[in-house]
Amino acid sequence: MVSSTHIRALVLLSGGLDSQLAARLLKSQGIEITGIVFQSIFFSAQTALEAGRRLAIPVRVMDFNEIIIGLLKHPGHGFGSAMNPCIDCHTAMIAQAGKIMRAENFHFVATGEVLNERPMSQNRRSLKIVAVESGLEGYLLRPLSARLLDMTEPEKNKWVDREKLCAISGRNRKPQFALAQQFGITDYPQPAGGCLLTDPGYGKKLRDLKEHEGLDDLAAIKLLRVGRHFRLGKQAEPGSPPPATTGHRNLKLIVGRDQAENKILEQISAENAILLKTANVPGPNAVLASSASVDEIQLAAAICARYADHKPGATVAIEASRGNDKKIIEVLPAEQSTIDSLRV
Repeated sequence: MVSSTHIRALVLLSGGLDSQLAARLLKSQGIEITGIVFQSIFFSAQTALEAGRRLAIPVRVMDFNEIIIGLLKHPGHGFGSAMNPCIDCHTAMIAQAGKIMRAENFHFVATGEVLNERPMSQNRRSLKIVAVESGLEGYLLRPLSARLLDMTEPEKNKWVDREKLCAISGRNRKPQFALAQQFGITDYPQPAGGCLLTDPGYGKKLRDLKEHEGLDDLAAIKLLRVGRHFRLGKQAEPGSPPPATTGHRNLKLIVGRDQAENKILEQISAENAILLKTANVPGPNAVLASSASVDEIQLAAAICARYADHKPGATVAIEASRGNDKKIIEVLPAEQSTIDSLRV
């Protein structure tokens, strides 16, 4: 029988099934578990906090905004299929957990990572990179795949019983489902649903922001979740008509998709931006930089009109407000080819 008296572990807890199982496996061996979750504008801590309550373990929430934005600017290991620097992100999270481990005398750090579950970030080479570059090689335990990986110090020192850990590999989640049933875990989200950076559509908007305004403004990053985004000076795709604008400054236009987004855009328009709204028919609000030229405002109004509730072929009246200066612009809705060529 392995003695685990006073053995304490930090477990990276996303709230997903894998991290819950990792925590539960260790807890079943009598190890004192503290969960740690990282929170940013791209992923929330809420799911992990709920999982912690169900597992009856304390969960610490750590702010990760500064670190993740730094990684988005300079990803050492590149991006995944979208704007997700997964290897660098996991390394940074584990490194932060390692600092707490050393400062507060935890014995080791554990995660819910599964060998080969994600082909790019959880293959054997990537898991090794994360362990080494985080500074936790030997003290980073992956309970779900432990018996397929090199033995760690917790196992060598008999802090955990290696034979009671798992040998799960690959994307087939049947072993996790069976283990969840064994532990009575029934509440968990679908995999890969918690991080905006893995979403291809969001990734396009984030990459566009990085290329033009940069990633130093948190408010601008938060706005990526609001509305339809356009670049008025964006070059048309090959074979498409050129954008109907003489400007090439790539000004951002955001067009609301519903009433809630319209309210958000109206609020931010007071901060050095032009507010566009339909004047004679129901339609969206939109915001454009106050430095926009007459031609750029005209184009933005046409795009806004495209999403208004108008009759076919009819012009739409768009009110353009810049501070106390307001005027009505009559425009025909933009053609779909223009919409397609300028949308981010």
